Amino acid sequence: MARVLVTRRLPDGGLDPLVGAGHELVERPRDTPLSHDELVAAAGAVDGIVCLLTDRIDADVLDAGAGRLRVVANVAVGYDNVDVGAASARGIAVCNTPGVLDETTADLAFLLILAASRVASDAEADLRDGRWEGWGINQYLGRDVHGAVLGLVGYGRIGQAVARRATGFGMEVLHHARTDTGIPGYVADLDDLLTRADVVSVHVPLSSATRHLIGAPELARMRPNAVLVNTARGPIVDEVALAEALETGTIFAAGLDVFEAEPVVHPRLLAAPRTVLLPHIGSASLATRTRMARVASEGVRAVLAGETPPNLVG
Repeated sequence: MARVLVTRRLPDGGLDPLVGAGHELVERPRDTPLSHDELVAAAGAVDGIVCLLTDRIDADVLDAGAGRLRVVANVAVGYDNVDVGAASARGIAVCNTPGVLDETTADLAFLLILAASRVASDAEADLRDGRWEGWGINQYLGRDVHGAVLGLVGYGRIGQAVARRATGFGMEVLHHARTDTGIPGYVADLDDLLTRADVVSVHVPLSSATRHLIGAPELARMRPNAVLVNTARGPIVDEVALAEALETGTIFAAGLDVFEAEPVVHPRLLAAPRTVLLPHIGSASLATRTRMARVASEGVRAVLAGETPPNLVG
């Protein structure tokens, strides 16, 4: 029997693979994040870790676990919070949860496309705060989604799922990726995509190459009627540059589910016009979050059993 640290409370049933294998679970009595020092202290006494994207699993944590720790499973598709290179150097496997949250996150991305394009947050805020004085023909004039050009930055599973939804709205779908996908709508140059799209939706992983991929120069290339949506990782978009672009009318609107310094959101972005801001809920359906937890747990179970899980990233 192995010991597995679970850094946060997971949905019911999410840990079933580990429970079924008879492993001992080390869980917190309350659903609050472990500090980095607490992660370091705990890592040396466990064989596996099931963590969340808010847990920084760096070299200090991995060093503390070296000699016993065998696997870290991140309950997320992205794993920028885990130092995969450091883990590999210490013989520690890293797993994620690919393919589980694609459709749910694509639903959320399209919700943001619709809500931002139709200035739904501004309209709702006026109604709730008593500022709406009745119907007027020039009120809350948004942008049509049907027939618009959607530009996808990144064309992995989630990007492709958003593209499928866009076809139902009669949108023309373009996409940009590092290598030619061979699929109709591929645009080799990001700047070209930005100048042609009415809606730009971001679906790339966070890395040194994609940090502030969308900054002031990129926003300046977008159309004045354009909408920017980000459901990937917050640091891919420069929040200050985006706030300025919204303030000056460089672009029309934005819909964000992720932020650079979560849970902190830049005050200029909070005050910017025509924004829809959500607290990182892209995968937040009960079914999807439960499946994510089970996939991560199954990855840990497999490694501890000497197997190679399909969700191994390092």
